[in-house]
Amino acid sequence: MSEMETAPFDLLVIGSGAAGMTVALGLLAQRPGARVGVLSKSDLSEGSTKYAQGGIAAVLDATDSIEAHIRDTLIAGGGLCYEPAVRAVVEGAPAAIRWLIANGVVFDSEHGDLHLTREGGHSHRRIVHSADATGLAVQTSLEARLRESGAVLFEDHNVVDLIRERLPQGRQGRCVGAYVFDRGDGRVHRFPARTVLLASGGASKVYLYSSNPDGSTGDGIAMAWRAGCRVGNLEFAQFHPTCLYHPRAKSFLVTEAVRGEGGRLLRPDGTRFMDEYDSRGELAPRDIVARAIDDVMKRLGCDCVYLDISHRPAEFITQHFPTVYAEALKYGFDMTREPLPVVPAAHYTCGGVITDLAGRTDVDNLYAVGEVACTGLHGANRMASNSLLECLVIGAAAARDIAGKLDEIPTLPALAPWDETWVTDSDEEVVVSHNWDELRRFMWDYVGIVRSTKRLERARHRVKLLHSEIEDYYGSFRVTSDLLELRNLVTVADLIIRSALARRESRGLHYTIDFPTLDTVAPPQNTILVPKTFAARRVA
Repeated sequence: MSEMETAPFDLLVIGSGAAGMTVALGLLAQRPGARVGVLSKSDLSEGSTKYAQGGIAAVLDATDSIEAHIRDTLIAGGGLCYEPAVRAVVEGAPAAIRWLIANGVVFDSEHGDLHLTREGGHSHRRIVHSADATGLAVQTSLEARLRESGAVLFEDHNVVDLIRERLPQGRQGRCVGAYVFDRGDGRVHRFPARTVLLASGGASKVYLYSSNPDGSTGDGIAMAWRAGCRVGNLEFAQFHPTCLYHPRAKSFLVTEAVRGEGGRLLRPDGTRFMDEYDSRGELAPRDIVARAIDDVMKRLGCDCVYLDISHRPAEFITQHFPTVYAEALKYGFDMTREPLPVVPAAHYTCGGVITDLAGRTDVDNLYAVGEVACTGLHGANRMASNSLLECLVIGAAAARDIAGKLDEIPTLPALAPWDETWVTDSDEEVVVSHNWDELRRFMWDYVGIVRSTKRLERARHRVKLLHSEIEDYYGSFRVTSDLLELRNLVTVADLIIRSALARRESRGLHYTIDFPTLDTVAPPQNTILVPKTFAARRVA
């Protein structure tokens, strides 16, 4: 540990999913002698990438076009996409797929060509996939490359906060590393770094029901906010329409591709309903499908709706959806013969830390890539299978940018050690577990799929009290993993609520019964929150 606290990293990566690994591998390919550290809160593989089922969107068919993919993304984004970001990511997709294949990812093929499926919001078949476990294929292959790359890997390490250089007159400068909690020895250590990458994923665990792994607690968003970075469009929390409904299933996601291949959404009486909500039926964007399911459940007072693809041949189902088929069987459902019970669950954070198209944030030498970031690609609603694509394309751009500037970065200053002088071990861990549960419950009830001003105000009052209590606890006791995640969750919850209250219209993933229509008087505006310690540097 002493070497870690004295030998700076050229790049410190916070997060070990597709975004983090793409940047780490990209930098090492361009600068083989670079010292790269990769931090993961648990095992390297336990991020959201591993659980992505559907695939990666890319124009690879002669009947498709870059312009069509761009147009579909802009439509899904509800008027808030940043078109240069959309174009850059879509144009970079074919090269990203080739890079993955070169790094060992095996995608499904048919008659010698990559098999392309279709998902909600897409006008063409353009989803490259590895059965229904594309994320697992990507994570496994890139992780194997990372383990043999020479990067220094740290599992079971939680970042406490980013460190900024101290300048005269109390000012803060560039990012120079992070304080990191080692779950093995229970201590907080200094990790100096010339550049730092936030690739820590989203914040869907702020809600009671989520399709995400337990680590999706908004850590990077909260840390960047405390470090002086702006955040944008955090009111747009995407709820995946179809997660398996069962008390022991823990919101297992049923991939969008099931609907893309003809799956039908049914009421408990077996009747279809999506055509009553949108002309695209089951292929409507996720926000529309999630709200439709929510409406049906509330109107009928039912616990779930049903997703039925049993009309397709059993061999087709087991071949295209082996993961979903096997998981459903564990809970007694045979999707080749019967419909699956499904409910919506929090799935993706469309907003985040504001960056440019190279992943640069408001703080010099601090980057953010993937779900933690807000590039403008997703706008008010992420289109299916654009998320892994963003990790790859923006990640490659960030690696190039970091590689080109390493020689120009001045020597790092000495970092102050972590101070635990005034804290003790907690004898009230119940406070953490109680507040964790309360936060996620009122976020689900008041800041969920359908919102109102009254509900949001109620949530704002509750989160203010919780924030004060958690900060007091944080200042009194030694940190633990649960406390660090709770502290970040309450910060992100506050930012989500503030963003939702600021948007006085319904657009994309943000739907409020008090302002149920689009504001067509003024041009669409992003919701940008600025911290009191806003960094001097600004991204586009």
